[in-house]
Amino acid sequence: MSHSIINIQPLGFPWKTQDPFLFCAHHRDLYPAGDENMAVPAHLKIGRNIGQDFTIKDGFRMYHGSDIPGFPYHPHRGFETITINKEGIVDHSDSLGGAGRFGAGDVQWMTAGKGILHSEMFPMLHDDKENTLEIFQVWLNLPKASKMVPPHFKMLWKEEVPVIEQTDKNGFTTYIDLIAGRLNEHQSLEPTPNSWAAHPENEVLVVTLKMEAHATYTFPKALNNETRRNLYFYRGNELLIDTSKVSENHSIEVDATVDLKIKNTGNTTAYLLVLQGKPINEPVAQHGPFVMNTQQEIREAFTDYQQTQFGGWPWKEQEQVHHREKGRFALHSDGREEVR
Repeated sequence: MSHSIINIQPLGFPWKTQDPFLFCAHHRDLYPAGDENMAVPAHLKIGRNIGQDFTIKDGFRMYHGSDIPGFPYHPHRGFETITINKEGIVDHSDSLGGAGRFGAGDVQWMTAGKGILHSEMFPMLHDDKENTLEIFQVWLNLPKASKMVPPHFKMLWKEEVPVIEQTDKNGFTTYIDLIAGRLNEHQSLEPTPNSWAAHPENEVLVVTLKMEAHATYTFPKALNNETRRNLYFYRGNELLIDTSKVSENHSIEVDATVDLKIKNTGNTTAYLLVLQGKPINEPVAQHGPFVMNTQQEIREAFTDYQQTQFGGWPWKEQEQVHHREKGRFALHSDGREEVR
């Protein structure tokens, strides 16, 4: 193993992360053509554990959805979710009256803060062809000082997310979607204001890479010796990272304090997600959707949720989706609406 690689391990479900990240899940589902309700046709739900369907069957999973795949309303407190959409449609609804629909290339960044209920559903808009979905959901922890801030979400629309094209000396190109952080002279859009990523000294970096066959790219080193960097090689054939060969479906923890050379030695395009950041270095107490610093704070989270439902659910359905004809949009709790 090369000196710049700390650890290599197979990808599971979800993927293992390091402080300041808590969780990362990669979802790729080949959903069929939908019915008149943008739902999975009834005959394709036979044999599934509806409500807890996490096993790929016929190319897809229902997750917690009963008719429409996805995650019906559920609470969060004490961290942030970063949902990166590569293909398909995600419908968002929340307990503050917020809503949205976002598609390929868009990113939703949500600060759960002191508590929010939200749903993430995957409506099948097409009734005449497959509805493939590919997303990443990354959980980024909040420091103690920010765990009880007011919840809200922000959209990073694909038209504004920086895409870096780096062509090597042999003419092969790497395409980088810069979702959070700074990479050489390039800067991402601003994250949410209370995020650990909002402070440059924390060196939070979230990027996806698409490397042409035979392309070479060098990641610049981080400035802080505490910063951690993990690569997730989720599709392709083989990479040469420094001097080590790595096959697809592996995560690679690397030394962030040195420049890192990556070469796609496979004969097809390689795809990676990279998560980097300086650790928060605070105690983590987690129970399901709540992430705090102590068990007492977890108990308080459950009590608050039981008493307030974090504002209640203002929508007609637990599996709330928007009209088929609706385009990409974001409706915020203050009434502000973005339309794309």
